[in-house]
Amino acid sequence: MSDTVKAIAFYLPQFHPVPENDAWWGKGFTEWTNVTKARPRFPGHYQPHLPADLGFYDLRLPEARAAQAALAKEYGVFGFCYYHYWFNGRRLLEGPFNEVLASGQPDFPFCLCWANENWTRVWDGGNNEILLKQQYSSDDDQAHIESLITAFQDERYIRIDDKPIFLIYRTKFLPDPARTAAIWRAAAKRVGLRDLFLIRVENFGDFTDPTLIGFDAAVEFAPFNGPQYQLFRGRKYRYLAAAGLFPPQLLRHRFFDYQEVAQDSLRRAPATYKRFYCASPGWDNSARRIENALVLLDSTPEKIRMVATASRYAHASRAASRGALLLHQCVERMGGRQPPGTGLEVEAGISIRHPQRPPYA
Repeated sequence: MSDTVKAIAFYLPQFHPVPENDAWWGKGFTEWTNVTKARPRFPGHYQPHLPADLGFYDLRLPEARAAQAALAKEYGVFGFCYYHYWFNGRRLLEGPFNEVLASGQPDFPFCLCWANENWTRVWDGGNNEILLKQQYSSDDDQAHIESLITAFQDERYIRIDDKPIFLIYRTKFLPDPARTAAIWRAAAKRVGLRDLFLIRVENFGDFTDPTLIGFDAAVEFAPFNGPQYQLFRGRKYRYLAAAGLFPPQLLRHRFFDYQEVAQDSLRRAPATYKRFYCASPGWDNSARRIENALVLLDSTPEKIRMVATASRYAHASRAASRGALLLHQCVERMGGRQPPGTGLEVEAGISIRHPQRPPYA
C-alpha cells in the first residue's frame, strides 16, 4: 500500500457483554448472539457468518485485542476506527477502547467515530422504541470533547497534518454543526493540540459539503455511496411468487449486485471538497433483521480485490497531495475471514464473508 493511502477498518466494539445490553436484549447479549442465530434466507446464502482464526472472542480480553491488531497489520490494514457511543455524558461499549487507551496495547493506530444516533431497537438508528436518546447542547459539546482529549493526545492516534481526526456519523442530527465544530476546535487548541481534523460520514443520502458546516472533509460509507439498482423488484417477481415460481421470502429483503454497487461508487464524480474513499468487501445484515435486510450478492475475492485496487489508485490520483486516507468499511457482521490474497483480510469487530447470489438471479 502506498504511503499516501492507508486502509482503516471501522471497528464495532459490541463483542462483549455490558449491563445495558443485558437489560435490553437479555443476559449475556453480545453481537455474537446475532451472529449465531442467523439462518440462510435462500439456497446458497452464506449464513451464519461463524468466526475463523480468532474464534468467538471477547473484547474484554487483551489477548483478543492484540490478535485482532496483529491480523489486521499482517494484511495491510493501517489502523482501526472505533465506533464511539456518547449520550450526554453516558458512554456505551467503551470498555475495550478504554483498556486500549490505558494499557497502551495493542500498539496499533486508531481514531474514533461518534455514532451519534439514538440507541433504539431498530438497528439502523430509527426512532422506534428509544432506549437512549441523544440530546445536544453547547455544554454537552464541551464536556464531550474534553472527555476525548486523552485519546487525542495518545501517540497512536491517527492524525492528518498533525491534527487528530474525529469522525461524526450523522452530522445532520447536530442542531448547529458549525457551532459544535468551533467548540471542539477551541477545546483542542487550549490543551496544546494544533487543531482537530473533523470528518463527516456520508450516509442516508446526505452529501453536505463539510466545509459549509465547519468540518474539514467527508468519508464515504460503503456500500451506500450512490444510486443502486435493487434486484427482485417489481410486479413480475410478485406475480411469480404468487404462482409459486419465485421464493416469496426474497421479496421481504433488499438485494443488490456487489459489482454493480462497486462500479457505481467508482464512477462517482470527484467531490469539490475533500472526500475519502470507502471500500466494502460485502454487506449482509440479515443476522440482525427478520425483515428488510440488505444483502450484497456475489462479493467474490476477485471482485473485492478489483474494487480495493481501483479505490486506492483513484484516491491516490485525486487526493494524494491532500494527505488522503482510504477508510475501509467492512460489513456489520463479525465472523469468518476473507480468503487470503485480497488484501482485505481483517477481523476487527466486523465480518468479511460474502453472500452468494441465489439461483433465481
